Amino acid sequence: MYFDGASHKEGADAGVVFVTSEEEVLPYSFTLIKKCSNNVAEYEALILGLEIAVDAIQLPLKAYGDSQLVVNQLLGLYEVKKSELLPYHNYAKRLMDGYEM
Repeated sequence: MYFDGASHKEGADAGVVFVTSEEEVLPYSFTLIKKCSNNVAEYEALILGLEIAVDAIQLPLKAYGDSQLVVNQLLGLYEVKKSELLPYHNYAKRLMDGYEM
């Protein structure tokens, strides 16, 4: 699963792409309702993808993202310093139980 989020002056967007073992590509895109930071948008994209995976896939999953901050926070290499990110981080960690990142 590849995830990406982006914030802009009109709001924020999130995208998720699943690539199956049969190389089928399943893209999803979302417009986030509230304005938020790029880091929140990245977490939102990951969370949306993980929620889809938990509900539908039930198979081994690897997640890839381009946000060094989000990925390293989830790997435990970076501390979550901004309180606004902590709820997203904690929820993503719960969803990730059993998955690789």
